[in-house]
Amino acid sequence: MKNSETVSKCDCTTIHEDVVNNVKSKMPEEESLIDLADLFKIFGDSTRVRILWALNESEMCVCDISALLNMTQSAISHQLRLLKQSNLVKNRKDGKVVYYSIKDEHVKDIFSQGFLHIREK
Repeated sequence: MKNSETVSKCDCTTIHEDVVNNVKSKMPEEESLIDLADLFKIFGDSTRVRILWALNESEMCVCDISALLNMTQSAISHQLRLLKQSNLVKNRKDGKVVYYSIKDEHVKDIFSQGFLHIREK
């Protein structure tokens, strides 16, 4: 964390049951929360973030991404496989070339919102 503020501790022992019950009634199923955590894990790798940033700008093939990021095609392909399994990227074949792009607007929104958040002061 960049913020050095201390976290306040609650000194009361009263449970606000109305609040707890309200939030509990809206809480997604455990499996959905695990899936969400897994999605965010994908964003926890700087190489994958760099690939997503590149694909957010333009559809690209493995060779292009490899040259851009100065990495081996094998390393890029491995990361693209993980991104594709997570439904964050899609591909299309044009002859012998496979082009990758962001799967949909939701992925672009997640990426955009992340940048907005880290740039907040």
